[in-house]
Amino acid sequence: MSTEDKLTISQTELVQHWQSELQQHLHGGDQAEVRADEANPDGLLVQIRSAGRQNLEFDFSVRYVDSREIEIGLSDVERDGQAVDERSDVLQELIVDYRRHLHECAQTLQPYTHA
Repeated sequence: MSTEDKLTISQTELVQHWQSELQQHLHGGDQAEVRADEANPDGLLVQIRSAGRQNLEFDFSVRYVDSREIEIGLSDVERDGQAVDERSDVLQELIVDYRRHLHECAQTLQPYTHA
């Protein structure tokens, strides 16, 4: 991250904005929880629980590369508390969809993150 384009918002405020905004970008019934990434002051941990009977949970890490751009990592996918192989076509489609929602949320929050 360059010093000229660095996040100026606190991680606590960032978590609050993400928590309130992300739900608006998800499909009805999906739920998200956003927490601070204690290992990275420019990062967030996002858990998305998919609507429906499959009881799927997706764990993402979101790191701000600069005040506008994010990098997203997938750390885990679980069904009923058990890790599952995320390489199936159905899960890959959901992962792509959730990544898009995370990027949309970051774009919406640019007035807060871009100085």
